[in-house]
Amino acid sequence: MVKKIARKIYKLDATGKILGRLASTIAMILRGKNKASFVPNVDGGDFVEVSNSDKIKVTGKKLTQKTYYHTSLYLGGLKAKKLKDISMAEALKKAVWGMLPKNTLRNEMIKRLIIK
Repeated sequence: MVKKIARKIYKLDATGKILGRLASTIAMILRGKNKASFVPNVDGGDFVEVSNSDKIKVTGKKLTQKTYYHTSLYLGGLKAKKLKDISMAEALKKAVWGMLPKNTLRNEMIKRLIIK
């Protein structure tokens, strides 16, 4: 018999929050580590809804120095974008994606992240 997981919706305001610290909090909630019933092989996390993602704070010189890479797997297909050239919502999603465990549950966890 399959036990139904009760999922809550966490609403977070990103105004003035630092990108990495906010991403680690979101990853913890998506994974379900804030619950007493946490089991590593079960996707028991909750929904996270982030508002005001354009007001996320970035410290230091990261806006001009941090680079995100993407490849098409063809020769010369390496693309690079600076943090200032992408939206903060996309940067937050990439940061959370990198903090989730690298297994088959990661795709289902990231679907529960709603960024406005």
